Amino acid sequence: MHLHLVTIHAMHSPQAVPLAAASLKAFLDARDTRNPPVTVTCAEYFSGTPLDAVAGEILALKPDMVGLPLYVWNRAECCGLAAELRRAAPGLSIIAGGPEATADPEGVLKEAPFDLVVVGEGEFTLADLLDRLAVGAAIDDLPGIARLVDGRCGSVKRPPIPDLGLLTSPYLLGLLDAHIPNGVVWQLSRGCSFGCDFCFDGMGDRKVRRYPLERLEAELDYVLAHGVNQIFVLDSTFNQDVKRAKTLLRLIAKKAPHVHCHFEVRHELLDSEQARLFAGLTCSLQIGLQSADPEVARNVGRAFRRDDFVAKIGMLNETGVIFGFDLIYGLPGDSLARFREGLDFAFSLYPNHLDIFPLSVLPGTALAGRATALGMKHLAMPPYTLLETPTFPAADMARARRLGAACDIFYSRGKAVAWFNGVVATLRLTPVAFLERFADWLQQQGAGEFDESRFGDEAIWLLQREFLTARFARQRVRRLLPLALDFVNYHYQYAATVMAVPPQLHGRRKPSRADLLRKPLILAPSSRLATFTYEILDLLETGEPDLRAIAATLQPSGSYAVIYPHDGQVCTESLAEPYFRLLERLDGATPAALLAADLGIAADEAGDFLAFAAAEGIVTPVAAPGA
Repeated sequence: MHLHLVTIHAMHSPQAVPLAAASLKAFLDARDTRNPPVTVTCAEYFSGTPLDAVAGEILALKPDMVGLPLYVWNRAECCGLAAELRRAAPGLSIIAGGPEATADPEGVLKEAPFDLVVVGEGEFTLADLLDRLAVGAAIDDLPGIARLVDGRCGSVKRPPIPDLGLLTSPYLLGLLDAHIPNGVVWQLSRGCSFGCDFCFDGMGDRKVRRYPLERLEAELDYVLAHGVNQIFVLDSTFNQDVKRAKTLLRLIAKKAPHVHCHFEVRHELLDSEQARLFAGLTCSLQIGLQSADPEVARNVGRAFRRDDFVAKIGMLNETGVIFGFDLIYGLPGDSLARFREGLDFAFSLYPNHLDIFPLSVLPGTALAGRATALGMKHLAMPPYTLLETPTFPAADMARARRLGAACDIFYSRGKAVAWFNGVVATLRLTPVAFLERFADWLQQQGAGEFDESRFGDEAIWLLQREFLTARFARQRVRRLLPLALDFVNYHYQYAATVMAVPPQLHGRRKPSRADLLRKPLILAPSSRLATFTYEILDLLETGEPDLRAIAATLQPSGSYAVIYPHDGQVCTESLAEPYFRLLERLDGATPAALLAADLGIAADEAGDFLAFAAAEGIVTPVAAPGA
């Protein structure tokens, strides 16, 4: 039996890891040899790949069975692929699994010519299915599958796997080695006990089961040995078991303090020790605020206390933890006014980013079961987006969508957290009112139905500058604009530096001052040069920018700076103009001594400066040909 598992990813991304398919292959490959032999192969594609081409590649392998994991983002393409395969190979067995198949087995079976769908976790079900098919046994009573019989969907439920220690790690078998350098999706548990009405996380399994800590430590060691640079922790609520979460945070701090980790946490379960542990890592937290209105939260089975939320987020801000919020508009009882008020509340807590979504009425959720009774109109097929409700009409949904897009562009992609509230307060606007004006302005520039994917980072930085220039002039605070732009410019350069790869400083012979003056140098690609109207170091000491107070105490003296990564941190060095110009003019061809002389810098002073710049990784020698 040859089983071919095919994953269709939404887009190229560090999170585009075929974990489900690899986990199934790992389990089947590790089974006792007394079971009927199965050859399992895997392939992955990206959304938009022509389905006839995908089908051709699949059929060229001559599999006996093809399995497709279905998600919201690929359901339509997977169903289309199943139809292509059925036309070309009528006798091929085609099965589906994943969240969409589990949530809507009957819909999937009626939509596409699958022989059956796997409902819930697939390891044991798939193994039993293959064993029965190998000996010609009936599968009618097989737990964990659904089939259409006389036009009706029949299935036998399989309980969740009680002990995840029975499963084999695809990472430790080397099945995902090619993905590790780009990013790892690290599954620590399965299931979610919270059961929010709008969510199908854990595929309806309310019991949380966790992988053994011994396996997790071995996986962490493995991915570190294979060059991982970021880890996406696939846990519905990382800190639900607080003691275990702290154990894992200490493990990561010990083994991988500089690998960026992404965690999803519940604010209710945070404590000061967790905040300190998170602060000791290179990480970011995602927190499901969803709605800041207690009544709206209750309508979907959640509880929300503002004072507790503010206190817990305050701990993160005090310790310097990076975090962001998820917000959903269109929940039962929600309205544009309530959403706007909740968004202003979110901004007041200084999240690093905000992910704003319209409600999706997902099949299999409690909310989907009562959507009609609640008067909720939504798309019948993925992505199941809400169209309107009695309290959130379609026109208001469109306004909320524009507001969310404006936030994505100006605030989240614009890396504005450090200066946003202070600059907006100068204009005597609320954050939401400011972003609505930005959305209007952007539309006037011809952006039409805009979204953040259309803009690069530099383009967003220029948009911020242009809009603030227009807004400050309109509200007659033009004198404060240079201060505002200094903050905008600095944090743009800072964010770019965070993402830059610093030069390798260790293991090289330390160049002498004479060498540095004699040889051509270049500014390291990770170093950024910037000029400011005010002394930038003074501005950085002010904290959140109160532009009127700063203007009353500081003079626009001008400054020149280099911003660069060093020893895991971003450093800012304010320079005298001649040294700034020297860095600016390094071209990789002209000896630095000649450039320094042209700028009137004494040779010994230039040598000292370049020695410092080389030691810090600000400048680097030109690589020899072929190096």
